[in-house]
Amino acid sequence: MQKIQKIYNPWLIAIVVSLAAFMEVLDTTITNVSLSHIAGTLGASQDESTWIITSYLVANGIILPLSGWLADIFGRKRFFMLCIALFTLASFACGLATSLPMLIFFRILQGLAGGGLQPIQQAIVLDAFPPEKRGAAFGVTGITMVVAPILGPTLGGYITDNYSWQWIFLMNIPVGIFALIMVAKMVVDPEHAKAKIGRSIDFIGLGLVAIGLGSLQIMLDKGQQEDWFASNFIIFFACVSFTCLACAIFWLLKQKDPIIDLRIFGDRAFAMSWFMMFCIGASLYGGSTLLPILVQSEFGYDATLAGLVLSPGGIAVIFLMPIAGKLVGKVAARYLAALGMGLTAIGMWVTANMTPQTDFGTFVMMRNLQVLGLPFLFIPISTLAFLHIPKEKSSMASAIFAMSRNLGGSVGIAVMASYIVRQGQVHQAYLSEHINAGSIAYKQTIGEQSLHHIYSQMLHQANIMAFSDAFMVNAFMMAALVIFALLMPYNQPHAKKPGDAPTVH
Repeated sequence: MQKIQKIYNPWLIAIVVSLAAFMEVLDTTITNVSLSHIAGTLGASQDESTWIITSYLVANGIILPLSGWLADIFGRKRFFMLCIALFTLASFACGLATSLPMLIFFRILQGLAGGGLQPIQQAIVLDAFPPEKRGAAFGVTGITMVVAPILGPTLGGYITDNYSWQWIFLMNIPVGIFALIMVAKMVVDPEHAKAKIGRSIDFIGLGLVAIGLGSLQIMLDKGQQEDWFASNFIIFFACVSFTCLACAIFWLLKQKDPIIDLRIFGDRAFAMSWFMMFCIGASLYGGSTLLPILVQSEFGYDATLAGLVLSPGGIAVIFLMPIAGKLVGKVAARYLAALGMGLTAIGMWVTANMTPQTDFGTFVMMRNLQVLGLPFLFIPISTLAFLHIPKEKSSMASAIFAMSRNLGGSVGIAVMASYIVRQGQVHQAYLSEHINAGSIAYKQTIGEQSLHHIYSQMLHQANIMAFSDAFMVNAFMMAALVIFALLMPYNQPHAKKPGDAPTVH
């Protein structure tokens, strides 16, 4: 007798699959403030320890766009459970690592396993809810995508300062086991998401995409450290990435059943939403990375305090997500996206007006303003992106869409880090030119302080001005994207009939 599968509340399913994805997204930023501790324990240099982050991001970036194809091969539920199980085991191995090469190896495995969690989570939610309720459902998944990168440095800093860095990885184990059990019990694959037996493997397309994206991620992550195109190392990976990705695009467009269906970009709503999410990723990850570095390097904060600058912003997002989810059913997505971009631009502009006297409370307020617009960006843009995507392509589309945010984050961090270094040099040169050795103020200062101290203060001021410039550039970019948001397709917020999808003009 055939066993009858119990049907669970879709909201419970959304929470369970989001828990698994939250665990993975958290690990993209949780090690950022702990690298010096890890390097010291494993006897590695600070430069070598950055591969702990790079290895994870490279592996994650390779799997993300391929996860839709892998879900078709294995079946969506089976692939999702496989990712959870492997991610949990890899986290356990990372916590037990006794050398840097061992930790990097297990971080690669962790990144490969975790790369399938974000897009498959979104695909499961898409099928669990009817179109008119997807906006509210994305409020739950949005907490995963937006809050996890914000809380990562805070949690990582607290654990590192009060316990040991190994617990950054070991804490994933109970969460992973619980998520695995609940997914096995609650999630059911619809017919279109079951394994497609006999589907051929496109080894050429797979190789081109994996090598191209992996090389691109290495180039972005190591570019500033290696002085970009002054380094043969970066030139090599840039050439490999460009060649492989160009060939991959040409190859995939010719295939009848490609591993990544680039024809999805023919849908204007999806293509514009992808670009907007790319920009959101650049802003979200860029801000989450720059602010802790700023307060630690220039204001003397420890890892825990630097993380606490970001935490209240994550709490604010959690409360705003349900509001944004409800507004999606009442206001056209493009107007909400324009509002979100405008609020983010204001937050970045306020942060750009920092001074050497800015205190902890002001930094917390600045970060809250930075993330205030994110709920009004993620939910409506995600809703608009999938309006025209057929169910049988939901896994593939989710994978491509998830890649936009992560790729945007990598580009945003790389560009902002380089910009800060160069602007710091510009401001240092400008300030040094205005030090007049003949002035009374200079002579009085020399009498009270050493030249070394004066130089340190000038360097401190130049660095703060460089960070300020970076946030100002981010503010102008977000403000320009308000116009782009208003040019996105117009969707009718309410469906004309129950169950009908909103129309797009």
